[in-house]
Amino acid sequence: MLTLTDVTRSLGGNPALRGVRLAVAEGERIALVGPSGAGKTSLFRVLNLTLRPDGGTYLLAGQDTAALRGAERRAARSRIATIHQQHDLVGRMTALENVLSGRLGRWNAWQALGARLFPRASDVEEAAEVLRRVEMLDRIGDRADRLSGGQQQRVAIARALFQDARVILADEPVASVDPGLQEEIVRLLVETSERDGRTLLVNLHHPHLALRFFPRIVALREGRVAFDRPCGEVDGGLLRDLFGGDPGPIGDAAADSPATGPRVTRPACRPTDVGI
Repeated sequence: MLTLTDVTRSLGGNPALRGVRLAVAEGERIALVGPSGAGKTSLFRVLNLTLRPDGGTYLLAGQDTAALRGAERRAARSRIATIHQQHDLVGRMTALENVLSGRLGRWNAWQALGARLFPRASDVEEAAEVLRRVEMLDRIGDRADRLSGGQQQRVAIARALFQDARVILADEPVASVDPGLQEEIVRLLVETSERDGRTLLVNLHHPHLALRFFPRIVALREGRVAFDRPCGEVDGGLLRDLFGGDPGPIGDAAADSPATGPRVTRPACRPTDVGI
């Protein structure tokens, strides 16, 4: 579904991506890990068509994205939803209105204005359903700036689901939420994408979350793919090499709760499975 071949990209005269090769099949769930400045966000910006590669090719569903212009490029971008670290919600708008804005990229200016002022009943019903799925239906009429960080992230996830994109890119989705909510947010992303058969790529600074929830781990360092392996082949040595020492919390933070057992329907790899 997504294929990058020898993709390069420089930002401000500095190389951000250096010959990246990546192939993502439809419905895959992949965690991207790596230290700050490794190129993970730049890679996402190429994948969601915000940036054009300086070199190499990027195929989206078999189509060369370099050839896309105007309406064709907007249509392609509408197939990819991006969830950002800072949520990018409009604070004065309600949770429902923010979710409804998820499809603005599919419409021209007049259609977008009409949808903003007079949303169709079917759209409102569908938006309410995705808010229910992320357990935010009871806050449907609340302004976004009155929601907690975790609640705002749930609304952002609902907006991505309402966009009905086939690919979801989540760029550090738990960086600005309390540690106690991080696993909950990642689990929600994995479960909703799995239920709908959507492709999910999540950029994470937390190796234990990547190992716990994702069957495939792609690591970036200095703009290059350092490794691309099933989670069962990722060990502590690889992570220490990647992060230049201590990769952060990996052990007990990812263990199952003795009271509840595993917290995901089909867990990927636990740290104990990979020798960490």
